[in-house]
Amino acid sequence: MSHRFIRRALFVTAAGAALTATAAFAQDGSVPQTPAQASQGVGSAAAGTDGLDDIVVTAERREENLQRVPLSVTAVKGEELRTFQTGGEDILALAGRVPGLYAETTTGRIFPRFYIRGLGNIDFYLGASQPVSIIQDDVVLEHVVLKSNPVFDVAQVEVLRGPQGSLFGRNTPAGIIKFDTIRPSQETQGRMNLSVGSFDTVSLDAGVGGPLIKDVLSFRVSGLMQRRSDWIDNTYTGPSDDGTITPRKDALGGFLERDARLQLLFTPGDVVSLLLSGHVRDYEGTSTVFHRNALVKGSSTPRGPRDQVALDEGGDNPQAYKMQGASAHLGIDLGVATLTSITAYEHASGYSRGDTDGGAGSDYPFNGVRNGFGQSQGRIRDLDQWTQEVRVASNGDGAFKWQFGGIYFDSRDLTEFDQRGVFLTTASRNPNNFVVLRNTNTSWAGFGQASYAFTDRLTLTAGARYTNDTKRTQLLRANANAAGVSSYTGRRDVRLSDEQPSWDVSLAYQATPDLNLYARAARGFRGPTIQGRSAVFNADFTTANSETNTSFEGGFKSSLLGNTLRINGALFFYTVEDIQLNGNDSNGSGVLFNADKAQAYGGELEIDWRPVRNLAIGLGASALHSEIKDKRVFAQTCSLNGVQVCTVLESNTFTRGTGTGTTYFANIDGNRLPNAPEYNLDLTAQYDVPLANGGALFAATDWNLQGLTNLVLYDTAEFRANGNVEGGLKIGYRTPDDRFEIAAFARNITNEENLKGVIENYMAAVYNEPRVIGISLSARSR
Repeated sequence: MSHRFIRRALFVTAAGAALTATAAFAQDGSVPQTPAQASQGVGSAAAGTDGLDDIVVTAERREENLQRVPLSVTAVKGEELRTFQTGGEDILALAGRVPGLYAETTTGRIFPRFYIRGLGNIDFYLGASQPVSIIQDDVVLEHVVLKSNPVFDVAQVEVLRGPQGSLFGRNTPAGIIKFDTIRPSQETQGRMNLSVGSFDTVSLDAGVGGPLIKDVLSFRVSGLMQRRSDWIDNTYTGPSDDGTITPRKDALGGFLERDARLQLLFTPGDVVSLLLSGHVRDYEGTSTVFHRNALVKGSSTPRGPRDQVALDEGGDNPQAYKMQGASAHLGIDLGVATLTSITAYEHASGYSRGDTDGGAGSDYPFNGVRNGFGQSQGRIRDLDQWTQEVRVASNGDGAFKWQFGGIYFDSRDLTEFDQRGVFLTTASRNPNNFVVLRNTNTSWAGFGQASYAFTDRLTLTAGARYTNDTKRTQLLRANANAAGVSSYTGRRDVRLSDEQPSWDVSLAYQATPDLNLYARAARGFRGPTIQGRSAVFNADFTTANSETNTSFEGGFKSSLLGNTLRINGALFFYTVEDIQLNGNDSNGSGVLFNADKAQAYGGELEIDWRPVRNLAIGLGASALHSEIKDKRVFAQTCSLNGVQVCTVLESNTFTRGTGTGTTYFANIDGNRLPNAPEYNLDLTAQYDVPLANGGALFAATDWNLQGLTNLVLYDTAEFRANGNVEGGLKIGYRTPDDRFEIAAFARNITNEENLKGVIENYMAAVYNEPRVIGISLSARSR
């Protein structure tokens, strides 16, 4: 019996157990009819409520009931997110927990990459653009490093699927992940989640606030501290050019995250409100560890221990970043409308270093022949992002609602890339693979949206945005030889600009008091992109023109069985014209290009069920078929020293060069989009056992099963994941007043070693997080 079969069986067994328990409890006919009054999520006190709570979202920049919003959106409560992060996980904990959402990284905790309905970007370049926008407290975080800003003291996360350009962000052809933190209030409030576990893992997420001047000034202070000790052994025993002493036990894998945020809310009257927010981040840890030759030709199952690697370069893959940011959110009630102004500034600096070939030789994890160009470093000296948004939105609950506004975006960074070739002999050393780039991205847009309720059951909504997006990359220092002479002949200053419209139209119909139907069409736009990192290998910049996404979807949202069962679903189809793709050249440097188009179709389904008072079940599913369509586009495939090291399954291929200089190419027409799972299934379940003292014992579990996922553009037998499964468990006690909770937990409870990423030329694997077992304590004010 295969390991993959066992893993799938675990998921199916867990789902079946939950549904069997549901049937057993439902047989007594005690399905409740009264909806809950307090908003709680699965994994907190939800199982003890009588029914489902209303979910309020701001997917259209207004507070609305999730069931009435005419687009595909999922809301994750803060308590649910904190459960997923109990073992020290970062923002990637959302991956697979929301239908249609996937996330991964090959650059550690400072560079997450997001995919919605299969649309994302696998480029690891520090200046890469992504079609998924991250918005924290109404501030768009566009640079890939800023997207790693930790989320803590969160009230709710909203995932909006499909193009959202009318109201949000600037590059939103795929969708949006929107984080809203708990804001100051006029009541003294506090909450804290503390967990300790394996590998000396500690996670503390807390917030406290209340009034400073009654009805005039309130505050909230929030903090996050996460740490883990190094737990990966470096088994390399040969000479190390950077002075690292090996072998060493527990040399890599640790991190220390320290973050704080202060919010001040001024409400001097009923007309004006001003929210000031400032945050800081101090992070140091280990960048992604690549396990060389963990993939064997012909198999996608990684081998070798996750906690051992043989690295001769990279100095144990250190990584460190500091970030600071501030925003001012001003609201003025004009009577018929509200004027909102959001001014924000973000700054970041730091570096990431790593052994990019993942080892010292071909006999993983043991030692073998060394090779050069094995380490790299990316450093952002300074990153500054300014955003200014102003919008005016109508007030009231009339039939006609409208809003319009504009946004200006300015991002500038000074970035270094250091890809120094390290060879065993000093004569072969090349110490000058080093470039300095200045990247500038400015954008402005005007937008508007209006909705009209023809009847109390039928509403039409339409929105539009016109965006100008300009990017410029300048090479300030070119690669030079030992004598200081540069052989670089490529471009040193590239500027691209484009402006295009985005739009959306939706129709919402309330078929019955418990069933809402909707249809939506939308167009999204992502501006042109420049890839400057290739200059480190004396290669010219590569660029990609703008892409556009035209999407159609239809769905339903229902509340059944006396508000104890909520079923929401959607079907979609989209076409991305001139899709921006990223492959690798022989040096592993990203190469940008446009393909003719990509098409995808699929669906999402979400079920929340409270069959009886003490049982809560959540099921989510997404299915996706994606396809690149361009018979003229070829991607460079896996090779090392002129040998193709993986099993390429494409039928249309060709080679270039001879001997050790041979490179291999494959046509990618008809292939799946990379990191676009064919399906995802997730399950959450919680059962409470009430006690005589008013408290409760509880058991909660969550599972995710991931379908076939290509990790690169071309099709291979090795660079794919299929049947990845991960599960979590939490068992604990909650006090009668719901103020305290103590529990034992396990993340990745079966200790799966799942393939999450690859370095193609070295058959190197990136693993998921290890199993973490521990104890958690939660507390909150009344």
